[in-house]
Amino acid sequence: MIAVIDYGAGNLHSVKNALDFIGAQSVVTSDPHEIAKADKVILPGVGAFGDAMKSLEKTGLDKAVIETAKSGKPLLGICLGLQLMFEESEETAGTKGLGIFKGKIVKIPDHGLKIPHMGWNNLTFTKESRILKDIGESPFVYFVHSYYLSAEDESIVSAYTEYGERLDIAVERGNVFATQFHPEKSGGVGMRILKNFAAL
Repeated sequence: MIAVIDYGAGNLHSVKNALDFIGAQSVVTSDPHEIAKADKVILPGVGAFGDAMKSLEKTGLDKAVIETAKSGKPLLGICLGLQLMFEESEETAGTKGLGIFKGKIVKIPDHGLKIPHMGWNNLTFTKESRILKDIGESPFVYFVHSYYLSAEDESIVSAYTEYGERLDIAVERGNVFATQFHPEKSGGVGMRILKNFAAL
């Protein structure tokens, strides 16, 4: 069973629909006990970093995510879910993130390109990844974001994309995975990524 965390912000139904489509059992929940019982956990998200952290802290779901990361169970952050796993974000100065990974979230530099970065862009892999396997070379995936991660430890980065400059957009360490792009909106490539996660 995969628990999809509902903290009042997110692309929950598109994630749930994608999991249904690949035949993975899932439940959308805001109950920390249900999250603790699940085999795997997904932290989705769209919206602002500060609002999301406030919502997670108010409901105790911040602790549930951190406990999942420590437990060894597979945990996947999507879009804002990736950003929340880091220590802080330029989007909301003074708000602490979950701190599962070291580093901060920074604004995409203005190189005359449209921000938010919205639409399809290709991935370049930086290391072998258990969830990004069997998706072809330089696959295209779907993005909607104005911020991206600046990881303190480059060894956690599993893929990047080029948008004016290199943007690191996927991380993996142990049982914890995260993508800045939306697998649930990335067609066949995204379905393969979710299948890889479900099969862990």
